[in-house]
Amino acid sequence: MPRKKRSYEAPKASWLTTYGDMVTLLLTFFVLLFSMSTISPGKFQHIVVGLRSPLTGMPPSVLTGGKSLAEEPLITSRRGVYEELMRIGEEYKGKITIQERDEGTVIIMQDMAFFEPASAKLTIEAKTLLGRIGSLIIEHTMNVIQVYGYADDRPVPADSIYASNWHLSSARAASVIQFFTDELKRRRAVERLADVRAGRFDPDYFYDPQRFYPIGMGDWPIRKEIEALQKEIEIERNLLLEKFRAGEISREQYTASLNELDNRYEARLNQLRNVYRRIDILIKRERAK
Repeated sequence: MPRKKRSYEAPKASWLTTYGDMVTLLLTFFVLLFSMSTISPGKFQHIVVGLRSPLTGMPPSVLTGGKSLAEEPLITSRRGVYEELMRIGEEYKGKITIQERDEGTVIIMQDMAFFEPASAKLTIEAKTLLGRIGSLIIEHTMNVIQVYGYADDRPVPADSIYASNWHLSSARAASVIQFFTDELKRRRAVERLADVRAGRFDPDYFYDPQRFYPIGMGDWPIRKEIEALQKEIEIERNLLLEKFRAGEISREQYTASLNELDNRYEARLNQLRNVYRRIDILIKRERAK
């Protein structure tokens, strides 16, 4: 009669129970430490950005504080921020435009009384709009922010403290940055006081003056458009003169057409001056040092 094979019984791994309990206790201990700690928003942001690249294979976007060489959308990568900016734009009836460029995302605000005439002093209306937009773009990125100031073609008054429109436009850009780093910073620190006390929001980190750069554009952008407008009107004047000399139109028609051209020039000139009541904010694809 064949002998029955003895069944082999694996030793019981009783040590796994102890090991599992130890791992659970360690996890609980570290969770407790984390709950009692103060989170640095800057370091936490670095961790998020550092994990995002290897896990997703995507470069960090500007709105998470990363430096990217890819031509990726900056605002649209954060739908909540983008949608809020769109809502603000709808309130101001198309006076706010968002463009994606190689160097970053630019927010163009125009045809508004941002400053008092021939001055760099911000109006109340400007502070209201800049406060809403600034809190969005500043607190969702640590990238370099450039602010562009403009002036129209009219020379500064003789008694002005600014020597030229270049000086005026530069002062306007600097006024916007001063508003961000001083008045808006203090306001947001009060509005987010609970987050500040809990360590979830550090105004000094996000509103660091070293990340802002004012740039004065002077009056040359509007002068280029005025020159193009003058050439267009001059061509139409010459055509009218040729028709008048050829007898195709009467003197009355010629005079009326000239008056119409003059009125059209003045209307478009005023329209251009309104357009260059303007502030541009560029979020660069470059992290603030």
